[in-house]
Amino acid sequence: MNSEQSTRIVIAEDSRIQAKMLIKRLETSGFEVRWGANGAEALDMIRSDPPDLIISDIEMPEMNGYQLCQAVKQDAQLRRIPLILLSTLSSPEDIIEGLQAGADNYVTKPYEADYLLSRVDSLLHSTIDEDVADEQAALEVNLRGKTYTVQSGRQQVLNLLISTFENAVEKNSELIRVNQELSRNRDELSRQNQKLERLNEQLESHNDRMSRDLDAAVRIQQSLLPTSDMTVDGLDVAWKYIPCDELAGDFLNYFPLDDEHVALYVVDVSGHGVASSLLSVAVARSMTRNVTSSSILAKLGENETTLITAPHEVAEELNKRFPMEEQGELYFTMFYGVLNRSTGHLRYVSAGHVPPVLMRKGQKPEILPAEGFAIGWIEGIDYDLEEVTLQPGDRLLVFSDGVPEAMDQDLNELGDERMLDTIAQTGVMSLDEAVTHVKTTVDHWCRVNGPKDDVSILAVEMPS
Repeated sequence: MNSEQSTRIVIAEDSRIQAKMLIKRLETSGFEVRWGANGAEALDMIRSDPPDLIISDIEMPEMNGYQLCQAVKQDAQLRRIPLILLSTLSSPEDIIEGLQAGADNYVTKPYEADYLLSRVDSLLHSTIDEDVADEQAALEVNLRGKTYTVQSGRQQVLNLLISTFENAVEKNSELIRVNQELSRNRDELSRQNQKLERLNEQLESHNDRMSRDLDAAVRIQQSLLPTSDMTVDGLDVAWKYIPCDELAGDFLNYFPLDDEHVALYVVDVSGHGVASSLLSVAVARSMTRNVTSSSILAKLGENETTLITAPHEVAEELNKRFPMEEQGELYFTMFYGVLNRSTGHLRYVSAGHVPPVLMRKGQKPEILPAEGFAIGWIEGIDYDLEEVTLQPGDRLLVFSDGVPEAMDQDLNELGDERMLDTIAQTGVMSLDEAVTHVKTTVDHWCRVNGPKDDVSILAVEMPS
């Protein structure tokens, strides 16, 4: 393309953004450009200093592109200036109006900049024969019931028709490119859909396996709870266990250690989910009722006698076996007690756990002493042994923190005071009814959002 510095172009375009883009492209190609925001403004520029070429939008205020073209082509001093019309319109009437106005070329928006520059170059190298244009007889064209009078010269008509044909070819080529791109995208989409189907099948298979594994884990956790046929002569026991998720960190149990002593415990592992449940299973396996030379809760002595381990020593042994840094930063709290069912004497340890509640017959419930660090926090610490004696008719209730720390819709905790009030209301109830009443209170307190933590309740009553 010949794009010398002396080549001057006037553009008429009411869109500032499109005008700036066109100016930048033309100036980059070496043209000197002036811009009119409408046909009238551009016409003043053309008359005051005729350019080498005019590029005009059609749809503009004050004076549109057709009117600008007619004004230029009817002016003897200006008619030989090539003029390109730009428009989003593309009907036959638009082309005829362009011919009628005397336009030399016609480009449909949107256009490629290189294509427009090729039209500019072509017109700058074409001669508009003024004499031939003057001698041409008016040509009447009838289109869709309307008559148009075309007085353009042969070269102008030919240029405009060629440009129209090139527009059509370019648009057709663009359509072909778009269709090819759509075809490639459709093929790619088909491949991606097939890949997605395979991934969905794999995901479904993984989900099925995870569901089976989850069901197995839930069954294992349930095996940590007291069996349905578990009874202890001379002692009334009731319990509730409500995990907030399928896999819980809580577990509880009770069972005889020998003919006189009963083990009672509630364990609460930090967090929820698989990791917490795995730790809870490991801890429960360590606190087995089986009496062997290596068991924690009781050992075999001479003559096959049972030597019961003091509760605080059980906590210290568990603290050695389950250091937090080796358990993925998980730890657990625990209440563990050994109750002599004949005398009612209870020895217990609380390792960072919620304090137990004692409700003596006919009296208000009270919170028992409970101090100590959670299991796994600190290596080599000593735990305190606590003792209390239950009289006939007395009740002991042990909870996980899901009871006193249950939250309502405003994130207010149930708290110790409301928990004690709830227990006080159960004095005339059976032990099982009392435990159910506490659980119902928690449910009611959390009725909007539901419990956010596991809820475990273990209660024992000395016979009257």
